[in-house]
Amino acid sequence: MGSKPDQQRFEALWREHRGIVLKVAGVYARSAEERLDLAQEIGAQLWRSFASFDERRAKFSTWLYRIALNVAISHLRRTGGEAGRFEPLDEGHLATIAGEPAAEPDERIDALHAFIGELDALNRALILLYLEDRSYAEIAEVLGISATNVATKINRIKQKLRGRMTAATVTGGA
Repeated sequence: MGSKPDQQRFEALWREHRGIVLKVAGVYARSAEERLDLAQEIGAQLWRSFASFDERRAKFSTWLYRIALNVAISHLRRTGGEAGRFEPLDEGHLATIAGEPAAEPDERIDALHAFIGELDALNRALILLYLEDRSYAEIAEVLGISATNVATKINRIKQKLRGRMTAATVTGGA
C-alpha cells in the first residue's frame, strides 16, 4: 500500500469527501446494514486505488465518484438489486441525497425518491450527480459517457418524472 504521507493524505481527503460515499451507498443499497457494508467496500476500494489517483487529471471528488459508483453498480449487479426490492429510505438518508431536509413532509419529495429508486443503475448515478449540481461535463467524466449523452439521458429522466408527477396530480396520488 501507500507510504505514511499517502495514508495521511488519503485520510484527510476521506474525511472531507466521506459524504459522497454515504450518498452513493444510500442510493444503491437496500437496508441500513447493507448501506454501511457498501460504504466500507467503497472505502476499501478507494484506498486500494489511491496510488493511481492523479490530481492533474481529475478532481478528487470526480475520481471518488467514479470509483464509488463502479463499486456500487457492481454491488447492485452482484446482489441482484432491482427496483422495488429496496427498502424505503429513512429521513437521515434522504437528507444526504437531496441536501437540506424539507421543513414539512412533502408527497412530491417522497414520489421523487420512489422514482429514483426505480431507475436503473446508470440513470440512478446520473440523477444522483445531477442533484449534486454537477456539470454535465463532470457527470460525463465520472460516468465515462459524453456530455451530450448526459444531457439527453437527464432530459429523458426529467420527462419521465414530469409525466409521473402529472399523472399523480390528476389521479390525486403521489
